[in-house]
Amino acid sequence: MRITVARPENQLSGAQSLEGQRVLVVEDEFFIADDLAQALRQQGAEVIGPIARLGAAMAALSAPGTIDFAVLDVNLDGDPAFPIGDALRARDVPFVFATGYEREFIPPRFRDVPYWEKPFDAGGLARAVCGLSRRAGPAHPPSRGLPGEAFPNGPAF
Repeated sequence: MRITVARPENQLSGAQSLEGQRVLVVEDEFFIADDLAQALRQQGAEVIGPIARLGAAMAALSAPGTIDFAVLDVNLDGDPAFPIGDALRARDVPFVFATGYEREFIPPRFRDVPYWEKPFDAGGLARAVCGLSRRAGPAHPPSRGLPGEAFPNGPAF
């Protein structure tokens, strides 16, 4: 089922929004990635991606620019996304797992990471990211793109 969040009234304001924050989306299922990216943009985020492959996501982490938060699928076309989680942790970037896998599949070192099980409401997850993000308000000028980004039509596959 495709969930579409397109109503401006869903956008939060003030400290509850993602205005000016750069959110990395790593998801290999096109419709989920597209819905999530759209919902995050509705909350004011600048979305990096969506990115569908492990290598492209690791390249995005190495690119110039700050990442304020990330949403990671656990399985990227057969590759586990845990190296991305390790890299985000090393950079002190908060993130959430959004996956169809059971919580028990996630390694013990990530048991403290917030977890959203598919199927989920993209708008609900985007609003939760507002509360989980470590800071609120504008901080970064819009970027011109990162390796692995798809503009504007969807995930980089």
